[in-house]
This record gives sequence, C-alpha cells and structure tokens, in this order.
Amino acid sequence: MTTEAVATPAAAPTDEMPLLGIDHVELYVGNAVQAAYWFEHALGFKRTAYAGLETGVRDRSSHVLEQGRVRIVFTAPLLGTSEIARHVAAHGDGVRTIALGVPDAERAYRYAVQHGARGVREPWEESDDGGTVRMATIATYGDTLHTFVERNGYEGAFMPGYRAVADGLEEAGLFVGIDHIVGNVELGRLEEWVGYYERVFGMTEMIHFTDRDISTEYSALMSKVMADGKGRVKFPINEPAEGKRKSQIEEFLEYYGGPGAQHIALATTDIVATVRALRERGVRFLDTPQSYYEELPGRIGEIDEDLADLAELGILADRDDEGYLLQIFSATIGDRPTVFLEVIERHGARGFGEGNFKALFEAIEREQERRGNL
Repeated sequence: MTTEAVATPAAAPTDEMPLLGIDHVELYVGNAVQAAYWFEHALGFKRTAYAGLETGVRDRSSHVLEQGRVRIVFTAPLLGTSEIARHVAAHGDGVRTIALGVPDAERAYRYAVQHGARGVREPWEESDDGGTVRMATIATYGDTLHTFVERNGYEGAFMPGYRAVADGLEEAGLFVGIDHIVGNVELGRLEEWVGYYERVFGMTEMIHFTDRDISTEYSALMSKVMADGKGRVKFPINEPAEGKRKSQIEEFLEYYGGPGAQHIALATTDIVATVRALRERGVRFLDTPQSYYEELPGRIGEIDEDLADLAELGILADRDDEGYLLQIFSATIGDRPTVFLEVIERHGARGFGEGNFKALFEAIEREQERRGNL
C-alpha cells in the first residue's frame, strides 16, 4: 500500500503590528483657539472636545475638531517654559503626534521598541466615566511622535481629561477621512526611514519616485510611499535631491527647523463641491495655469467630472492602471512656508498624482519665488 503526501495549506502570515487607522493628528500651535476657529469656519470641522485649565490641565490648552473620520487636535502652551512652547518656537505650528489606533497599545509598543523604535513614553492608561484609554509613544523623524491608542469601546469625549463641547458649528460634510500624511526628511535619510517603517510597522514600499519622476527645471526630490498591509495608513516620505535652486523640501527643512510632517491629505467624495465651498470660506489654494487643462483631456481620458469645473477651481487630475484621482493643494496654513493641506478624491486610483508632479512643483516654486526662497 502506498500513501501520498497531502499538502497542508500554509498559514496566513501574522500581522505583528495591526493598525486600525489614524486615530488623530495633534498639532502644537502658538494659539489653539485661533487655529481651531479657522478649521471650524474655513474647513467645516466641528469642535467636539476641550482640555485646559477648566478641566484641570495646567500647562496646555487643547481643542479637538472632527469631520467624518478625521480628528485633529490643536494644542497650545500655557507656559513659556514648556516642551510645547519649545516645539512651537523651533518649528512654528506643526504636527507633533500622528496617533495610530491599535488593538493592544502595550503589545504594539513592545514590538516597536524591539524592532528599533525609540521609546518616548512607556504604556500608560487614563480613565474616566467613559471608560479607559491605553496609550504608548515612540519617536519617528525629527520631533514627530507616534502614539499607539487603544480605545476598547471608550465612550467619553475624545479621551480622559477632555470634556465634550456642545456648542459651535455642525460639521460641513466636506471630508470623510485622512488619505495619507507626508513626511519630509533630510538629504540622505530617506532609506533610513523607509527601513524604520518596514521594521517597526511591517509596512511595505507601495510606490517609489526618483528625482527623474519628480523634478522641474530648478528643483527635484525623491519619495517612497510606505503603507500597512490593509492600506489604512499611508506615509509618503520625501527627501530633497540636487537641483539648480532650493527645492520645496529644502525650504521646509529650513523653516521647520528639521524633518517633520509636510502635509495632511484629506479625502472627499465630491472634490468639486468641496473645493468650491472651501474657496467660498476663504481657503487659498495653489494656482494652476490654464495650459495644464488644455493638455488634460488627452492625458486623463474620460472622467465623471466636468473638465470646465476642474479648470475653474484649479483641481488637478491623474490616472493610473486602476482608475483616476482628483487633487488640489492649499497654500501653507501658517506663517512659515511649511505645513499645508491636500484635498483628494479617488476613483479607484492607488497612486499619488504622479502626472501632476511637474504642475504642482512649478506652482510651489512660484510661491517660493514670491517669498524669495527659490
């Protein structure tokens, strides 16, 4: 009698760092009241929670704003000697923490540190009547942090230490989530941070752009897009490349005082209506020359939107093998030429607007030239 070996299906690989998505983004700013007001009135966010002197917090004031699945926290120092004040003095208004939702904050932290992340704060928990939130923090590029957030059914106002805010405007329904967050790092450091996200988060390189892909007559950069296995979290990372003049990445690094988060891309399901509403609310976007739209039909093919609307509003379009996307970039949102926003609508496309890089960079260079920084 003979027996035949029966192949056993290979077990699916275990996700050692499961991510539920971006829980929130916290910006350290000089004036949280005014920053929150602008996001509420110009961008259509709703104020949902607050922490400060009235809630027993003595060194800071934090305002939480939400729209769709986007949660932004603005934190300002109450004392000039605090770490928050130092961060604002060094960087201006900028992203301090990109918080990631996880099923188990302690397990995520231990795995991250074992794989080369620098621990900033050991796992801790905070509780109130709404339940318990567990957190832990690691460092990434520059002074930017990642905090692991385990909510486990928490039902309070954002998290313990905050109180709910009932007044204010309702959210405008313009944005549904965060599509990606872009980080800028120094020349020669791109591969180091790509390796960090591979080791620590198990992310893979989704797309790679060289200075041949992203360049103009004057400047260039290199970029790699890191993404988790489920595509919930996407982190493009940029570094400058040699060019005739100062690139937008070099300008950012100079005025931000080092590496940091360059822009937050907000996803929408109707970019034409969203951008029209934002322009009416006073949001300023980078200008796109009309010549861009003369070439667009042959490059983009058939899309659902009216090209005349895109031209009127300055919206860019691009296509890849899986569909198309529409995008537009704001002017910088603060005094320093550093942090800005992107509005993006995807119709199947997984890319990041490669066909628009030249138009985008030339628009940014026009802004740089006005500032005397090109």
